[in-house]
Amino acid sequence: MTGCHDDGATVLTGDHTTSVAIIGSPNAGKTTLFNNLCGLRAKTANYPGVTVSRREGTAMVPGGEVTLVDLPGTYSLVPVSPDEEIVLEALEGHVEGIEPPDALMVVADATTLERSLLLVSEVLALEHPTALVLTMMDEVAARHGSVDTAALSRALGIPVVGVMGRHGIGLDEVRELLADPTVWSTPVLTPPTSGIERSGWVASVLESAVSNLEVDRRTRRADAVLLHPLWGTLVFLTAMLLVFQAVFTLAAPAMDFLGGLFDSLAGVVDTAVGGTLGSFLGEGIVAGVGGVLVFLPQIALLFLLLALLEKVGYLARASLLADRVMGRFGLEGRSFVAMLSAFACAIPGIMATRTIPSERRRLATMMAAPLMTCSARLPVYTLLIAAFVPQRSVFGPFGTQGLTMFGLYFLGAISGLIYAGILNATALRAPTAPVMMELPPYRMPGFRSVLLYVWDGVWAFMRKAGTVILLVTAALWVLLNVPRVTPPEGLSEPEAASYQMEHSVAGRVGSALEPVFEPLGFNWQINVALIGSLAAREVFVSTLAVTTASQSEEALPDRLQDLTDSNGDKVFTPATVAALLMFFVYALQCLSTVVVLRRESNSRKWPAVAFGSMFAIAYLAALLAHTVVGALT
Repeated sequence: MTGCHDDGATVLTGDHTTSVAIIGSPNAGKTTLFNNLCGLRAKTANYPGVTVSRREGTAMVPGGEVTLVDLPGTYSLVPVSPDEEIVLEALEGHVEGIEPPDALMVVADATTLERSLLLVSEVLALEHPTALVLTMMDEVAARHGSVDTAALSRALGIPVVGVMGRHGIGLDEVRELLADPTVWSTPVLTPPTSGIERSGWVASVLESAVSNLEVDRRTRRADAVLLHPLWGTLVFLTAMLLVFQAVFTLAAPAMDFLGGLFDSLAGVVDTAVGGTLGSFLGEGIVAGVGGVLVFLPQIALLFLLLALLEKVGYLARASLLADRVMGRFGLEGRSFVAMLSAFACAIPGIMATRTIPSERRRLATMMAAPLMTCSARLPVYTLLIAAFVPQRSVFGPFGTQGLTMFGLYFLGAISGLIYAGILNATALRAPTAPVMMELPPYRMPGFRSVLLYVWDGVWAFMRKAGTVILLVTAALWVLLNVPRVTPPEGLSEPEAASYQMEHSVAGRVGSALEPVFEPLGFNWQINVALIGSLAAREVFVSTLAVTTASQSEEALPDRLQDLTDSNGDKVFTPATVAALLMFFVYALQCLSTVVVLRRESNSRKWPAVAFGSMFAIAYLAALLAHTVVGALT
C-alpha cells in the first residue's frame, strides 16, 4: 500500500520500518520529490511540544515500504530559527517521542549546487547513512551544463541520483536507493569545518563533477526589470491589480450560477419539508451556508493566480523587492513571505514567521499578519462591493469594483506595515540583522503542484463552511427564532418574520449593542452578524443571508439593497457600507487567529493587545469613514 497518513505510521510484518529524513533548502524541490514518492498527499502534524510541523508518509519501494519524513527547509544545520532548530534536533534524536531517522536523503537544486554543498558538508559531519538527490537536472541541460553524478558520488563518498521531479524522471532510481538505505555509504572522511576550508572543499567537488553551467541570461534580463526599484514596483502593483480585477470578472458567471442554485435549493427544501424544520433547513442551513459557498469560484481563482505567481518564481522576487520597504518598518524579506501567506489565512501566515531568526521581528510580524486581507474577508468584501459599488470601467481592463477590492487589500497591507513599525519602534525595538534569501530560477509551474496548492485553499474554505460556518449558522437561526413572539396585526409575511427576528434572543442582543455601533450606522442585524463573524468572518455573510431570507426571493446583494429598518429607512446606506468595509479591514474578527497567536507567541499579553488595539482602530476608522461618506452623500 502506498499512501501518506496523519501520523506517518506504516504497518509492516517486521518489527521496524526504515525511516528516511529528507533534508534540503527552501525551493530545492524536496517537497515535490516527497509527494511524488508517497503517491498521495501528505498529512501534517506537529512535533511534540512545539508548533513546528512535520510531514510524514510511506513510499512503495522494491521489497516493501519505507517511511519518509519531510523536514522543514533549511539552509544550514546551524539553527537561527525555530524551523531550523527542529531540523537539527530531529536528526540528532533529541525530540521526545520521535525516533531519529535511520538514514538521511539530502535534496539539492543542481543549478545552485555550490550553495547546497555547504549544507551537504554539515549533513556529512553527522556520520549517518546519507544519499544525495539532485533536482532540476533538465534545467542544467537547458543551460548547456552537465553534472557527473558518478564523479560527484566518488567525491562525496555517498550515492548520488539526478531527477526531474515534475516529469517523474529518476524516481525509479530513488526508489531503488530507498529499498535499503541502511547500506548507504556512511562518510569516512572528515568534512571541513572552517569557512575557508569549506569553500575550498566545495570548489574542489564542483570542479570534479560540474562543467559548463551557463548563467541563465533570460533570468538576468527578467530580474533587471522585476528587481528594479521603480519598474519592479510598477510591475508588482500592476500584477496585483490584474489579480483582483480577474477575481471579480472571471469568477462572476460561476458565482451567479451558484447563487441561483442555492437560492432555488433553499426554496425547494423549505417547501418540501414544510413547517419549522423546513424553515430551519431552507432559510437557515441551505441559505446560510450557500451564501458563503457562492464565493468558492473567487477563492479558487485567487489561489490559482497566487500559485502561478509563486511557482513561476515571481513571488520570491517580490519578497526581495519588498525587503527594501520592510526594512523601513523594522521588518525583513522573510516577514513579507509570512505576510503574503496571511493573504490566504492569518493562521499559516503567523506560523510562517517561524523562519524569522529575530524573536522580536517574528513577534512584530505575527502581530501584523491579521491585518493582511485573508480569504475569509473576501466574501464580505465581494458581497458589499457587488451590491453597492457600481461596475464602471476606469481604464483598460480595470473597473471600479476591482479597484475598490485592490484598495482594500492595499490598505490592509500598508496598515500592517505601519502597525509593525510602531511596535518595532516602541515595545519591540531590536537591532537589524542580515537576511539571506534565495531566488529560484524562473520555471514553468507543474500542473500537479499548482493543483495541490489550489486544493489546499479550496478544501480549507469548504471544510470551514461544513463545520464552523454550518454550526454557527444553525445556532444563529435558532437564536433568531426563540422565543416565539406574536407579531402585531396587519404586518405582511416578510414584516412578521423580521419582527420575530428582531425580538428573538439574537435580535435583542443586537439591539442592546446598537448604542455602541449606532455612530457607525450599524443596526441590530449587522450587530448580530458581527458577533457571529468572531467565529469566522464568512459567518457575517451567512448571518445576513439568514436574517434577510424571508424578506424576498431575490439574490442576497439585491436583498441588502432593499433592506429597510422599522422606520422604512435604508439599512445599508453608502456611509454604513464604507464603515463596514473599514471595520473589516482592521478588526481581528477571528478567534482561531487569536488562539494561534497565543500559542505561537507563548503569551496571553500579545493576543490581548492585538485584539483590543485592532478593535479600537477598526471602530475609529469605521467612524471616520461613516462621517466623511455621510457628509459627502
